[in-house]
Amino acid sequence: MIFLNFKTYEAGTGESAKSLIAICEIVSSATGVKIIPVVQATDLKEITSTSTLEIWAQKVDPVEFGANTGSILPEAVVEDGAMGTFLNHSENRLADFETLAKAHDRAKEVNLKTLIFAVDVDELRQVSSLSPDFISYEPPELIGSATMSVASAKPDVIAEAVRVAGHAGIPLIVGAGVHSMKDVKKSLEMGATGIAVASDVMKAADPQKELMDLAEGFK
Repeated sequence: MIFLNFKTYEAGTGESAKSLIAICEIVSSATGVKIIPVVQATDLKEITSTSTLEIWAQKVDPVEFGANTGSILPEAVVEDGAMGTFLNHSENRLADFETLAKAHDRAKEVNLKTLIFAVDVDELRQVSSLSPDFISYEPPELIGSATMSVASAKPDVIAEAVRVAGHAGIPLIVGAGVHSMKDVKKSLEMGATGIAVASDVMKAADPQKELMDLAEGFK
């Protein structure tokens, strides 16, 4: 599977986001690879009302109904059609493990699937104790890299991450710098279930071509 994080790229916002969703549907149908777009909360309702894909939110906050200005309420993204959420992404890390645990609990209370990110293997072990649906090893220094992927830069760490995930019985998603079919193949060969990608597709001159290349790595 491919988690495609739209972040706040121009290509992943508003009308452009809807166009990219159509590309995801074309590539997923053509290759049989599950593609999960992870979109901004403001675009969720419109996207989920027209797409057959499983759509996720980029985050939720550990809050309940009440006075929480600016927070993203788990109930709200579910009402808008989200089926899952990222938590603890390197660009939006939660303050501490207790806060992360509360955010995860809130997500599960409203039946959202969860993918929790970790910056190293020690954190991966810690977050696996929460029993999310997926865990991801994503070293922040490689996020957005167009030349170096975690698969090529840290294969030994991926191997250890696979062992941690296997022991916990949680599928591992590899992210950070994934930008080619070769990166995907190497990650899967080492035991990962899928990848998380953003800039390689979001900044591409031809997003469909880039996404198709990544999907070919699953063959």
